[in-house]
Amino acid sequence: MNLAYIPSPSHGVLYLGPIPLRGYAFCIIIGVFVAVWLGNKRWIARGGQSGTVADIAVWAVPFGLVGGRLYHVITDYELYFSEGRDWVDAFKVWEGGLGIWGAIALGALGAWIGARRRGVPLPAYADAVAPGIAFAQAIGRWGNWFNQELYGHETHLPWALHITSAEGGRVPGYYHPTFLYESLWCIGVGLLVIWADRRFKLGHGRAFALYVAAYCAGRGWIEYLRVDDAHHILGIRLNVWTALVVFLLAVVYMVVSAKKRPGREAVVEPGVPGGSAGGAQAVAEGEEKTDAAGKSPEHETTDAAKGEAKEATTDDSEHEADDEAESAKKS
Repeated sequence: MNLAYIPSPSHGVLYLGPIPLRGYAFCIIIGVFVAVWLGNKRWIARGGQSGTVADIAVWAVPFGLVGGRLYHVITDYELYFSEGRDWVDAFKVWEGGLGIWGAIALGALGAWIGARRRGVPLPAYADAVAPGIAFAQAIGRWGNWFNQELYGHETHLPWALHITSAEGGRVPGYYHPTFLYESLWCIGVGLLVIWADRRFKLGHGRAFALYVAAYCAGRGWIEYLRVDDAHHILGIRLNVWTALVVFLLAVVYMVVSAKKRPGREAVVEPGVPGGSAGGAQAVAEGEEKTDAAGKSPEHETTDAAKGEAKEATTDDSEHEADDEAESAKKS
């Protein structure tokens, strides 16, 4: 028996009268709010309008939930359509089962629709919400803790997860808390994207691509620890292959995008006053060029021109006076 371990909740749902309050659903909802909140702050900082991120999320979130569920049902179809199973369970999202690959793919489609309706570039929107999505995943993974699912191999480490449920083929015992590993990894990914975006001014979807690549790098090794049933290709879990392919695609996109479209978008939301990301930079540069007396180089040039004109006028007046004196002597 482990002296130190992470306990599992006795149940993942509480009832408020006839209304069930499920821990898994709460984690998903809180994660969505965090992603929209942080995405909105980053969007405004890029020159966008407050509320745009939420308006587009109205399209992206439902599409993402459907996509995540479809990926899970398709890749684990035997849980719902094999003999002795009830296909109606495929619609019970609250019981767990959302594939991040499908959520991102179909969520991107929903975001594209929303961004098109608002007239904003999808890559810029994706860059703004990228770290928030990583933090949302970190929160959402705790939904697996409420459901006592997606744990790893048996272990006796001090942070082992104590599984107590025997439902669905579970064997009570102490296992690697892969939900916690992935949650911490996603927090690190979110912080990495924020740092890299500030340091290198990532644009045109490269911040989002960095999030995808970094997440896939962690998902690959975490997937090896899991013991839940999964399809295998050449002895390797399907999600490991998916993580590898998506990782390579994200890296290729970052490289090609950096060569073809370096820098960052100057305007992320047309028609927004002060929406130019380069406008603030130009103003700052202009202020730096202003001298201590409060005059800019343009003012200095104007003053110099006025001085030269004054000197020229004085010289002309002196020449005219000399000519008049000489004429008086002759006469």
